[in-house]
Amino acid sequence: MADKSFFADGHQLVLDALQGLCQTSSELVLNIATKTVSSSNHDGSKHVTLISGGGAGHEPAHAAFVGRGMLSAAVSGNVFASPSVSQIVDAIHSAGGSAGTILIVKNYTGDIFHFHLAAEKARARWGHRVEVLVVGDDVAVGRQRGGKVGRRGLAGTVLVHKILGALSAKGKSIDELLAVGKQVVDNLVTCGVSQGHVHIPGTAPQDVPVKLELGMGIHNEPGHTVLDPRPSLDAVIERMLDLLTRTDDEDRAFVNFTEAKPVLLLNNLGGTSQLEMSAILHHVLELLVKRGLQPIRVLAGTFMTSLDASGFSITLLNATADLLEAIDDQTSAVGWPRSISTPALTNGHATDEKEPTSSSSFSNSTGPKINSDTFTTAVTAACRNLIAAEPRITQSDSLVGDGDCGTTLARGANAVLQTLSASPLSSSTTASAAVMQIAQALETSMDGTSGALYEMFVTALAAELLTIPEETASLAVWAKAAGVALARLQAMTPARVGDRTIMDALIPYVQALSKGSVQQAVKAAKEGCESTRGMEASLGRAVYVSDENWGKVPDPGAEGIVAIVEGLAEG
Repeated sequence: MADKSFFADGHQLVLDALQGLCQTSSELVLNIATKTVSSSNHDGSKHVTLISGGGAGHEPAHAAFVGRGMLSAAVSGNVFASPSVSQIVDAIHSAGGSAGTILIVKNYTGDIFHFHLAAEKARARWGHRVEVLVVGDDVAVGRQRGGKVGRRGLAGTVLVHKILGALSAKGKSIDELLAVGKQVVDNLVTCGVSQGHVHIPGTAPQDVPVKLELGMGIHNEPGHTVLDPRPSLDAVIERMLDLLTRTDDEDRAFVNFTEAKPVLLLNNLGGTSQLEMSAILHHVLELLVKRGLQPIRVLAGTFMTSLDASGFSITLLNATADLLEAIDDQTSAVGWPRSISTPALTNGHATDEKEPTSSSSFSNSTGPKINSDTFTTAVTAACRNLIAAEPRITQSDSLVGDGDCGTTLARGANAVLQTLSASPLSSSTTASAAVMQIAQALETSMDGTSGALYEMFVTALAAELLTIPEETASLAVWAKAAGVALARLQAMTPARVGDRTIMDALIPYVQALSKGSVQQAVKAAKEGCESTRGMEASLGRAVYVSDENWGKVPDPGAEGIVAIVEGLAEG
């Protein structure tokens, strides 16, 4: 395959593209350091802030949909790579305000983890309300294959931007926007088709056979079916419409369009000519009408791409009159087909802040107080116990994982010990501030999925402690905050008891802690951990491990939880 890109450096390409976008509208402002495009007209104290983002390579999504009546800001990662937590936190701080913030996230693991964790950090640091709305509209991934992960987020996400953006512009509350957002997501379906994999700029071209694939993901992920021999265009569209609208397919009947006049969004995946797109639209409309479905709105263009993929996607939305009004409302976003924008041919609106918002800017004066000596002793004992358990956890993970669980946990424990030593807690330190200090240590030392899970729980714990009115952090206070933190973690991951993960130990521990006994909580965690021995994994890399190893050791992540809670109890 020949290299068709003009850019050899994928990182610089993303920065140049964002700067070029901002030169098309005087409303758009680029923070080069965090690759965030924001609207200069947005006031987060009066209107709900809407932030989206993800990896680059899907343009015009998401930055071109920033503007009055759509997104307040969009954060970009590198090509096909989720933006970092610190990037997202900075965007929340810069664009958000007292009216609240909604993070609109496509359903991909990296995006889910990073945006959820950023929301928790923002809640803990600034106290403003931050919610996450996950969009999964792909019908190529059915219920059985999607399992607990769910459907992927595709071009339908842009309709969520438009509808919620219109409501925010009208001054609707964050609760009203969340309710409508859920309604839209529940009535949204998308199916795509593509002719082969795309080449990522800055990487070596690969000689991959060109195949027509139904349901291929926007990051080169496998699709639903390879169509070989290649059928006619009408036959391809019929297959797509079957997946989108059939009600007798239990695995994929997500929305009932029987009585509906849907909104149709036909999306160019990046490399299909305008000549072909117009012809494809004609065929899609004809075949929809034959099925008794007369679209009430038709949107055709380039909304969410996969670089230069030769393909297209069809999105249908079962819309009410209120949703149609929101779709019809004016927006200044340059990526929307009916946008109103003022060109700006200068580079005067780009800023280059060298450092994102400091992660140390959190409240130290709100929430219940702790006995700093007791807290430090307990946390130190937990860290040392976890470090001592590292060889055993590593051995377990070598059998049922990729072998890095123990070292990752030990690295986090050592970072916490170093933090407590370098910055001892004072007698005036609140529980929230102390826990947030631990979260910061984990942020800089633990990577991978386990790092995100631990940091999410600890950050959510700090955020909840910030809101509790009691003067002293009693066991009841810790138990209540842990329960809320667990709920926040469960919103980020589908893992539950029985999935062979850390949740098999963490959930029983938190539930037992709420009954007032630390020892019973530790016992529950141990029993939960031991129950994973022989349990079949349903999430993570352990899914691909030979089942003969599952009976030899418990889940390594659950072992780590036990080591921590045992140490806390002993300390």
